Amino acid sequence: MTKPAVCFGSPSPEHDISILTGLQAAHALAAAGTDVIALYWAKTGDWYEVPPTSEASDFAEGIPSRAEEVTLRTGSNGGFHRHGRRGRLVPIEISAVVNCCHGVPGEDGTLQALFDLAGIRYTGPSQWGAAIGMDKLAFAATVAAAGVPVLPSAVLDANTEIEGPGPFIVKPRFGGSSIGIEVVQDLDTARALAASQPLLREGAIIQPFLADAIDLNISVKTCPVPTLSSVEKPLRDDSGQIYTYGDKYLAGGDQGMASAPRELPAEIPVEIEARLRTHAETIMRVALVRSVARIDFLLRGDELYVNEINTIPGSLSWYFWFHEGIPFPTLLDQMLAEAQAGPTRRFRTEGADGTALRSAGAMARKLA
Repeated sequence: MTKPAVCFGSPSPEHDISILTGLQAAHALAAAGTDVIALYWAKTGDWYEVPPTSEASDFAEGIPSRAEEVTLRTGSNGGFHRHGRRGRLVPIEISAVVNCCHGVPGEDGTLQALFDLAGIRYTGPSQWGAAIGMDKLAFAATVAAAGVPVLPSAVLDANTEIEGPGPFIVKPRFGGSSIGIEVVQDLDTARALAASQPLLREGAIIQPFLADAIDLNISVKTCPVPTLSSVEKPLRDDSGQIYTYGDKYLAGGDQGMASAPRELPAEIPVEIEARLRTHAETIMRVALVRSVARIDFLLRGDELYVNEINTIPGSLSWYFWFHEGIPFPTLLDQMLAEAQAGPTRRFRTEGADGTALRSAGAMARKLA
């Protein structure tokens, strides 16, 4: 019998938060009467099937005691498989997977490409949309080309030169959830940070830090039709610092981001909200948004900048849609219906007809 699945975890700094999001989704589906499969992607990269009613504490020390290892295969017999007798692999019939894996490699296109190769339907961004969303420099360039205002961004390395004084904000180029983000006062400190911080070694960007800006976020979804939520204003202390990982994911306790303090809807001027919503619609189109995402903005005075996109947002942004009258199980059903309706990605082999191979001759001639 075909069932939906929820996957979470992953070998990522955001592993723990992904578990919270995944368990919220699995519990919501199970409570609504859906027979759902829960798939845990361990820090080791191995996959396990776990009870969908598992609790966060079951994962605190690693792989839960009731976990059963499963295998993910690509190719013509692709998909998830249980381990049967005598080493036989038994396919797990899955209609679509709710992808709750935050950060790299679950949100950057890696897992999406693997699911494509395995013939698995999934929620969230496509491989291309995930790659654009996770690369902060590529995302900024993409939306800026469409006329959406962004803060000046530069690659940060030993040779970076920037005109003007600090402070600056340094971010991992490939990452999310404010992990590894630091505010520095000068360029020399930024360069030293990029060389010493492990999360910045794969790539770092530097931007002006707007200490007096406020955060404004909006959720967008494409299922069943493109829709924008109300705007939220996250609430934090008056220290003038960034909206941190702790603010986003730990302030809400066991419900993660869904219970973080916020003003929803945000009390902002009508003109600012209209401009933000127009920018969000543009971003949905040019950044290949699919399923449910969250777009984060910065507002300073009447200047509005897009900050980043979260293509698999914390708690899947269900609290935005609950405010719009859409319960979490209904939102999940909409996401799954969209994933199930679309075909799995097909890779094309036109042109690979053997002509080049037949005319190639001996390989030794290619090496002469």
